[in-house]
Amino acid sequence: MPIGTAFQLMLEERFALFVDDGRPIAGIIVLGGWTDTEIAVSRDVVAVNDATERFFAAQALSRRHPEARLVFTGGDGSFSGDVGNEADDVMRLTRSLGFDDRAVIFERRSRNTYENAVFTKALVMPKPDERWLMVTSAAHMPRSVGCFRAIGFEVVPVPVDFRTRGRSDLLRPARSLAEGLSRLDLAFREWAGLLAYWLSGRSVALFPAP
Repeated sequence: MPIGTAFQLMLEERFALFVDDGRPIAGIIVLGGWTDTEIAVSRDVVAVNDATERFFAAQALSRRHPEARLVFTGGDGSFSGDVGNEADDVMRLTRSLGFDDRAVIFERRSRNTYENAVFTKALVMPKPDERWLMVTSAAHMPRSVGCFRAIGFEVVPVPVDFRTRGRSDLLRPARSLAEGLSRLDLAFREWAGLLAYWLSGRSVALFPAP
């Protein structure tokens, strides 16, 4: 059944694809959530998940706009708070791929999306006339934008990591039961997060719009 696909599509299509019009960019913020710190710590390796497109999209933007500050935001998001720091994983990854991590500003205290916004704003101190891009998964973009707006940090959404092909997916059955359940699980987690953040005042709206 296309239930998971329908709720996923609503999230992914909320914000349009970013179009680079050549205007100056002060900074590029890439949200964490695409490394597996538990595996990285226990195996002493760099472990990434299926949201790694955030990293490559941010690097591509940074190469096109070398004048822009590149910021990674993400710390230890575990409940225990002692699993490992995602910023350390990203630092190792950038070095292993030959990127200069000295050009990256690492925000390493945040544990969730709201803290991504709060600590990043405090770190970079954006000016009112500056243009900042924010890179995250398309389904995660509504909640992320809501958090940044709630603290007065207006960002330009750059949605990536799409899990659906478009509205035509509503007419296509999932390729497997696991795929259908995975979409439903991801969509449910984001919609639950949107509701919780709105009720707690961490987001400006239940379903933030462009």
